[in-house]
Parts: sequence; C-alpha cells; structure tokens
Amino acid sequence: MLKVLGYAAESATSPLKPFTFERRDARPDDVTIEILYSGVCHSDIHQARNEWNNSVFPMVPGHEIIGRVSAVGSDVQKYQVGDMVGVGCMVESCRHCASCKADLEQYCANGMAPTYNGFHVHSDNLPTYGGYSKTIVVTEHFVVKIPDALDIKSAAPILCAGITTYSPLKHYGVKAGDKVGIIGMGGLGHMGVKYARALGAEVTIFTRSASKVAEAKKQGADHVIVSTDPAQMEAAYESFDFMLDTVPTKHDYNPYLACLKVDGTHIIVGQVEPLDEPAIHSFHLIGKRRKLVGSMIGGMKETQEVLDFSAEHGITCDVEMIRMDQINEAYERMIKGDVKYRFVIDMASL
Repeated sequence: MLKVLGYAAESATSPLKPFTFERRDARPDDVTIEILYSGVCHSDIHQARNEWNNSVFPMVPGHEIIGRVSAVGSDVQKYQVGDMVGVGCMVESCRHCASCKADLEQYCANGMAPTYNGFHVHSDNLPTYGGYSKTIVVTEHFVVKIPDALDIKSAAPILCAGITTYSPLKHYGVKAGDKVGIIGMGGLGHMGVKYARALGAEVTIFTRSASKVAEAKKQGADHVIVSTDPAQMEAAYESFDFMLDTVPTKHDYNPYLACLKVDGTHIIVGQVEPLDEPAIHSFHLIGKRRKLVGSMIGGMKETQEVLDFSAEHGITCDVEMIRMDQINEAYERMIKGDVKYRFVIDMASL
C-alpha cells in the first residue's frame, strides 16, 4: 500500500484538514500519477457536508485532477512516465454491461466507482479517495491525455464542469443556428456558453441579476435575459430549441419550459434533488411536445473528446488558484457565489 498525504473531511461538520491515508498497490494496468492541480467542484461541498445523505468518512474530495505520470504498470499501453494526464469523476466500472460497452461508463449498470466518496469495484471494496492529495493510482482506462495546447491549471475543471455541459449539448444534437439558453452563470454555466458557441449555436444566458449582464456578455453570450424581469421572460416565450439548466439548487422550471419551442429540450445538469418546489406544470411539456431530460458527466471516450475539442477551440475554464490550506475558505466563498468561476488547488502547496 502507498501512503499518501491529502486533505480530508472527517465528518459532515468538520473542516477539511491534513490527512494521511493509503492508496491501493498498483496493478499491471494501473497508472500512478503525481497530482499537480485539483479543481474544486460544488459537489465537493455537497458530499463533504453530507448534503446528499450518501457520504463516507473520512473523505478526500476532488474529481478534477491534473497530474504527471510517475509510474506505469507492465500492461499499460497509452501512457508513459512524464505524460500530462487527467482523472475525472470516476475511476472504475464493470466494463462489460451495455452502458460500459457503449462508452457510457458513468451509467454502468453495476455501479461505477466515483473518484472519491465511494468504493473500488475491483480492489477489495477499498474506499476511493480523490484529488485533494499528492498521488493517485488509477486504471489506465480511466485516465485521459491532456493535450499540449491546453493550459493545465485551467484545464482541470474540464474534467467535470466541462464534460457535464459538453456531453448533453453533443448528445441532444445542438448545432449551428440553434438557439440555446444557459440557465445560471457559475462554473457549469460559463463552460456551457463556450461549448454551445463553439458548436455554432446562438447563446443566451439567463441570470437573476441585472448586475451580471456585462459579465455574461464578456463570457461570450449573444444575449442576456434577466429572469426576474417578467417583460424579458415574456419576450422569450417559445423561442428556444434548448435550455441547459446548470442551477444546483431548487428553482422554478415552468418559466424556462415556456420559453422552449415545440419539441424543445430542457436539460438538467445542476440540480440533484427532487423537482418538487414549485411543481412542474405538465402542460408545459404536453402542450408543445417539449422534453425535460437529465445528463450526468460523460464516458471516458467523450471525456477525451471534450479535452481535444477544448484544445482545438481554445476553451478553458476561468479559474482562481488557491493553496490547499485555503480550501475551507474557498468552500464558504463558493456557497456565496464569490468565485469566477472555479477554484483550482495548486497541490505543490500541500
């Protein structure tokens, strides 16, 4: 076993602090990675504070990992020592169910192993520990290559925020000329704007605050709608092909559904809790044959695709670098919306 230094939450109410733990021994198909940067996702907070009621403690969060290969097993074919690589939201799956065979490991019928707050599928059910640490050992299949053209610091969030927004835009067929609404302008939303624009869509950001209009335009939006202004929302009625909803908390879906055209699609990628407050009026779906759908990250093939697409189109995340010992402060700032748009930890500070 490999002893590793990290930062962990030992309970739902305790701050993160230094924590030494053991990684599993490397197997022939494993890649050992020295972690250089780790992005901070809002789901890190949800899980560290047990807000989804599924947390396993002690917990080392982090699933936006950029690092350098320090060792490879004898069966590894795609990577060699010194390569710059990434690890996203999962580290194992069964690899033989229909979803896995279709390169949709995130929907593994037997349960994929998340990068943290879970258990290894093939390693005696050992707990998984994430990227707030010095080193990680990962099966080759769940490692991705970081293109040379990408800035590695700002590429880290592509492994979650990037793939979470790119995957549904591609799957549901967003194309040149489509009108796409992006609901929310946080870590997910600002990446959604960039990918939708790169796919040729006409992009509108929906924000609750008029003070964010200039920033939304700066992010590349063609238009901005202040969703608290009834006149602006009424003017947008039945005019969008797609809505990409990145808001992580409960909110009213009805006004946005009303903005979709016939056969329009509202894609949920942010809210991970019941859609019951307020209730969704079914006539918004029935009356115009609209669709309300969800999407979760992406498979490994598509995660490599989004990295390559980002390099080709010059897309990275807007980030603020922090030290490891600033993580608890960063969590509080994220809750207040005080970050543009993603924190990334310099793991040399650990």
